Amino acid sequence: MPSAPPSSTARSAARVLGLAALALLAAAPHASAAGDWSLAPAGGGRPSFYAEGTPGSALQDTVSVTNPGGHPVTVRLTGSGVPVTFAEPTVRVPARTRADVPFTVTVPAGAAPGDRTGRLVAKDTGGRTVTARLRLRVGGPELSALTVEHVSVHGDRITYELVNRGTTVLAPKLAVRARGLFGRVLLDRAARTLPVRLAPGTRTELSEPWPGHPALDAVDVRLTATAADGAHDTAGTEARFVPWGGVAAVAGVLTAGAAVAVVRLRGQRAGRVAEPGSMSVELTGAAR
Repeated sequence: MPSAPPSSTARSAARVLGLAALALLAAAPHASAAGDWSLAPAGGGRPSFYAEGTPGSALQDTVSVTNPGGHPVTVRLTGSGVPVTFAEPTVRVPARTRADVPFTVTVPAGAAPGDRTGRLVAKDTGGRTVTARLRLRVGGPELSALTVEHVSVHGDRITYELVNRGTTVLAPKLAVRARGLFGRVLLDRAARTLPVRLAPGTRTELSEPWPGHPALDAVDVRLTATAADGAHDTAGTEARFVPWGGVAAVAGVLTAGAAVAVVRLRGQRAGRVAEPGSMSVELTGAAR
């Protein structure tokens, strides 16, 4: 005979027993508690950290280390990408407890306006590492300024330095022009983007190849650097191209010719003295 369906009272009792079992399981300590802790912005509702300030300012926030497990966990806090200082670099979090740790983000005094990305890093004694993303926006006026310095010609290369004197990152372009005697154009390269990115306050030394430079000429070299937002500068130098090998050869020939001429002249003088018929007699008027 088929059994009778359970009554509503029996179903309610089973439901209560199930909920009680779930509650007991949730309250029971976890076997792998050390691996359950997490790192997040304090207060909830934020997926990551965000800070904004001008160069030189100190910005404060709080990070939460949550340990839902049944054993305490000890973690060490550090920062990467941006300057971060924690009130407690090492924190011990008891079981089923949350520890809120204040920290300070210091905006570097010479930081350029714009966004920077960093991370808060927590590592426990077992080697487990958890990170939280931090985005820092540096405020202040944006200024693009670029200079070309120390231009010099070394044989088949033109060396120079680019200096970022503004507050923004620059991707510079460079144009090269060289003229010889009487304004003759020897080199004319249109502006092209260089394979460098200049951070604010930095300089870099670069060079331009010049394999077809003249063998004999007086040259005026001009470099023009440009970047976004009107940054530009022009600098130059003068150079003399002289074929020293040919000059040395000519000098050697002239020196040898002069030496031969001197030897011949000395030989002629010596021959005149030795010739008996060339001697002159002076009449003194003396008589015996």
